[in-house]
Amino acid sequence: MTEALNDLYAHIQMRQGDAVSAQEVAFGELTMTVGLSDLVSVVQFLQRDENCRFSTLVDITAVDYPERRHRFDVVYHFLSMYRNQRIRLRVAVRESDMVPSITDHHPSANWFEREVFDMFGILFSGHPDLRRILTDYGFRGHPLRKDFPTTGYTEVRYDETAKRVVYEPVSLVQEYRQFDFMSPWEGADYILPGDEKTADAKPGDVKKEAAK
Repeated sequence: MTEALNDLYAHIQMRQGDAVSAQEVAFGELTMTVGLSDLVSVVQFLQRDENCRFSTLVDITAVDYPERRHRFDVVYHFLSMYRNQRIRLRVAVRESDMVPSITDHHPSANWFEREVFDMFGILFSGHPDLRRILTDYGFRGHPLRKDFPTTGYTEVRYDETAKRVVYEPVSLVQEYRQFDFMSPWEGADYILPGDEKTADAKPGDVKKEAAK
């Protein structure tokens, strides 16, 4: 598989070399980094070229790197059922950049691009109907950005007096509790309920007994 993917990249490099800035073969897939201005032409080439025929768009997602100048990586996954191969395109974009839509070439990108816009706030130029798709219309912020608070900004509840759902600022009913997710088999530093049956039980005894 690796050899076939290397041959595929060599073919793409020969035809679209100026558009590809980096490549890597890992986990049975070829990953290529392309420039923002070359995205549409590369997608079109991968779809139409007889040696590629990546006709199926599997997914579009993004990764947030707040410390970078080009904060986001927009990632495209394609499948060629004709060649039984997968390929991943990666495009680095800034917060102010608009990513060209590929809905003209892959209609399924309509929903995928809306998801990326909703979750990350990345805009797609030429999209026919760029609206939120996973959150509510009045939702504030973009949940998959690394700087989005874990509690969100607003919460909803049904108001019995108003007879409707209302939005309110987040109000935590209790302080965050500290949870210890360590397995007792890994040597917890406390005695679990039920272990006190042994008068001289000490932290870590459960682990020792299990090892016998």
